[in-house]
Amino acid sequence: MDNAYPVIRVNPEWVLEPEEMGSKEKFWYRLPTGQSDWLFKFPQPQTGQHWAEKLVEQMAAMLRIPHARVEFAKFQGAQGSATESFTTGGWTLLHGNQILGASDEAYDRDRWFGQSGHTLIRILRTMDMVYGPAEGAQRAKVRIAEFLVLDALVGNTDRHHENWGLLLWPTGALRRPIVAPTFDHASSLGRELRDERRNTYLEKGRVGWYAERGRGAVYWSELEPHGPSPLELVRRATQSYPESFVPALRRLEHVDLDTFNRLVDRVPEGWMTPPAREFAKALVSYNCRQLKELAR
Repeated sequence: MDNAYPVIRVNPEWVLEPEEMGSKEKFWYRLPTGQSDWLFKFPQPQTGQHWAEKLVEQMAAMLRIPHARVEFAKFQGAQGSATESFTTGGWTLLHGNQILGASDEAYDRDRWFGQSGHTLIRILRTMDMVYGPAEGAQRAKVRIAEFLVLDALVGNTDRHHENWGLLLWPTGALRRPIVAPTFDHASSLGRELRDERRNTYLEKGRVGWYAERGRGAVYWSELEPHGPSPLELVRRATQSYPESFVPALRRLEHVDLDTFNRLVDRVPEGWMTPPAREFAKALVSYNCRQLKELAR
């Protein structure tokens, strides 16, 4: 494939240290001539987490949403993805659990699964606390909304409280923090499905059913047993917080699904199966139609 995405070959001597956060095996490395550190991630067995990371990065770029740079990579023959650090230059990343825990002592920042306190309203209110009653708070809320609209578009169900955050300026810079670029999109595009299941959904027209039944990591209410699907979260949020979500949805006005299909087609041979490619295209098509209805 002439226009396939490049693949970085990571040499063992570039490795810096393993990464402890999260559930996947990964490590930091640095190119001999580079200024940035990169995080290499091995996909969990029989999943497409590596191609999901790359394709969602490309979708974020198409929507002009700030995002971490991702490349396909190989380490000692194993396929994976490499994510460039965005904290180079003295920046400090505060994860969502740290931010929410600082604003509410009752918030359990160490709970990862089933954290029903990780609600949209708590996230948005925390933006008010961080930025005060200024335009900065509203800009931050729109940026969070953009991330959640992106999640809904690609079916990302893993926006837990360590998968968003704020960047603090380098020491000595007396400025408010900024919302960190979106990162960690491995749980998107049906990456966990086996090809047999993908083919069944495609043949029986059940791609939409798959999209609607997903359980997200951002809750609507602490009283609900699980988070709504990324699509359902944006539906509710558009009704309750139109000032934040309508501007975010407008980024979809000029989304060209043919362009997305070409992004999928650029995945190198041997990295993504034909059913995985077709399912990803169908899923984004369904989600995009649903989201565009909300913006009308």
